[in-house]
Amino acid sequence: MPYKLPVSLAARTPPCRLLMGPGPVNVDPAVLHAAANQMIGQFDPVMTDYMNQAMDMYRQIFKTSNRCTLLVDGTARSGIEAVIVSGVRPGDRVLVPVCGRFGLLLCEIAGRCGAEVHTVTAEWGTVFTADQIEDAVKKVKPRLLLTVHGDTSTTMLQPLEDLGAICARRNVLFYTDATASLGGNPLEADARGLDAVSAGLQKCLGGPPGSAPVTLSEKLLQAVGRRKHVEAGIRTDKHVAGAEEHIHSNYFDLGMIMDYWGPERLNHHTESTTMLYAALEAARLVLEEGLDARIHRHEINGRAMAAGLSAMGLALFGDQTRRMNNVVAVHIPAGIDGEQVRRTLLDDFGIEIGTSFGPLRGKVWRIGVMGYNARKDCVLTTLVALEAVLHRFGHRTPQGAAPQAAWDCYV
Repeated sequence: MPYKLPVSLAARTPPCRLLMGPGPVNVDPAVLHAAANQMIGQFDPVMTDYMNQAMDMYRQIFKTSNRCTLLVDGTARSGIEAVIVSGVRPGDRVLVPVCGRFGLLLCEIAGRCGAEVHTVTAEWGTVFTADQIEDAVKKVKPRLLLTVHGDTSTTMLQPLEDLGAICARRNVLFYTDATASLGGNPLEADARGLDAVSAGLQKCLGGPPGSAPVTLSEKLLQAVGRRKHVEAGIRTDKHVAGAEEHIHSNYFDLGMIMDYWGPERLNHHTESTTMLYAALEAARLVLEEGLDARIHRHEINGRAMAAGLSAMGLALFGDQTRRMNNVVAVHIPAGIDGEQVRRTLLDDFGIEIGTSFGPLRGKVWRIGVMGYNARKDCVLTTLVALEAVLHRFGHRTPQGAAPQAAWDCYV
């Protein structure tokens, strides 16, 4: 008899979903197509040219001239960890403004690097003023300020406009995590005085998780250089070790990763070819659309989603003047089982929305409009489906008001 594969080894076809949560979101078909291309060798001249193209395109997206602008192989968190483990020395004093889950993540990673972590806190659903952060900087005297630009746990966008000048006056290195904001909200690395920014593909950039764009200023790159360490086996007599304690991760050592992406092409790891293809195509699409036009697309679709939810009689969470363009949080109505609604949307409509974390878990839904899904049809489909599910479970809303309010935003 012919051998029959067990179910566990059979080919899999994932269900069709409309991902309208806080990320990941549906990948742009052009990015999927690019990622399906065949492998080439990591030192093939075509491959190294692709790496150079990626550096140039992401400089434009970050709005920076930083030569150290590259991709870290891994999800967005790999970019965060690479910046912090490379930039934070054991014993360094760091300041983290915390008003959501991802500020706490920066504390977690910095603590694991041996930093002396200090925080300033604000209520979830709010952001910090520049004065609040400056007061904390004066008090703590940190070597680094670690911030989250867009925190999807609360949907808030932290203003960065004055923070670079504060850091420059006090000789503080300035980092922001732009995983959820880059490509859908204004961010100018050089103009804001940022020393490091990291991001991910799976939100506003419209790609799959697995590649983390990162940029470092010359000031931070020099600090990383003082921890220079080239591993045995590829080290030569011309490689001089830095005077400071070397970075406590091999994989996330941005000095060695930069040597790999730079002219020396010093072997570090095998570049994730498929993800490089995806990252290149995602960047090409951003630049083809125009960064400002893409941000506007996220703004108008986010505004339409918020208007539709409000017209449904739902209360939006947080300071709406500080909300990210690409994610809206809304309070779950009293008497409604939020998880039952999410399951029904997924099972009956194939639409995924999210809840949140910590004090917001089970209290809000988070609905994303980002990347390929920052489109009118995605907004209207989600609003109509949510309205129907809420009616099914006894929460009456004005019929048809939600899509009409959204339509009005597109006029």
